[in-house]
Amino acid sequence: MAVFQITFDAADPAGLAGFWAEALGYVPQPPPEGHDSWESWLTAAGIPEEHWNDAGALIDPEGTGPRIFFQRVPEAKTAKNRVHLDVHAAPPGLSEDETRRAVAAAAGRLADLGATIVGPVEQRGEYWIVMQDPEGNEFCLQ
Repeated sequence: MAVFQITFDAADPAGLAGFWAEALGYVPQPPPEGHDSWESWLTAAGIPEEHWNDAGALIDPEGTGPRIFFQRVPEAKTAKNRVHLDVHAAPPGLSEDETRRAVAAAAGRLADLGATIVGPVEQRGEYWIVMQDPEGNEFCLQ
């Protein structure tokens, strides 16, 4: 099995990482050994403060999901994503009505965090809501 991470281009890596940490239940990657904070490591590495938000990473606290990396890029997002995340907000085994309520509640919570609700979709007996994160990256909430 190959090890991989998911990488997001971003205007504000820290801000986008904060959104996805809340959305997925992930946590910031701890700083390297010997440093009690990223600021300590960045200072020791000689990285100018204006570049401290050039990148950041989240990890799954359970250790099973992929690392998510955020990197600053100069250009804005201009088109629909070719790859997107499907976020499962409703646990399996719920009735159709319970699933819709769980997904709607999760969509509202994420909208409060800065996401945009694009709209609901029903296909092949499945229901989900298409959303955009605070920088416009599409994802589906199921």
